Amino acid sequence: MVDHCLELLAPMGALQSRRMFGGHGLRIDGLFMALIAYDRLYLKTDTMTRPAFAEAGCEPFVYEGKGKPVTMSYWTVPPQALESPELMRPWARLAVEAALRAKAQARALPPLEGSRRSASSKG
Repeated sequence: MVDHCLELLAPMGALQSRRMFGGHGLRIDGLFMALIAYDRLYLKTDTMTRPAFAEAGCEPFVYEGKGKPVTMSYWTVPPQALESPELMRPWARLAVEAALRAKAQARALPPLEGSRRSASSKG
């Protein structure tokens, strides 16, 4: 599944795959934008892109955390998107856009007490 997803996403940029939490995390040009878990591809979403995924019948990534379900901001893609890079491209673009917005938002947040960011900003 990982090799297939890498092939589908290859036209989007430089890809990296890394094992994590029993699955794989995928980065395009250094930007974390997808994960593979339970033999399913999940792409990054946010409030702007999630409606498109929901309308297409996609499902969120949900796991059990401390005895209750936790829903993450990663959603499956429509089945036909798994057929070719061309059909995956619009969904991957949405994921990259969501990941870019999340990265920009994280940069705009004030440093957390005791975090690496606050330690490095004390310079």
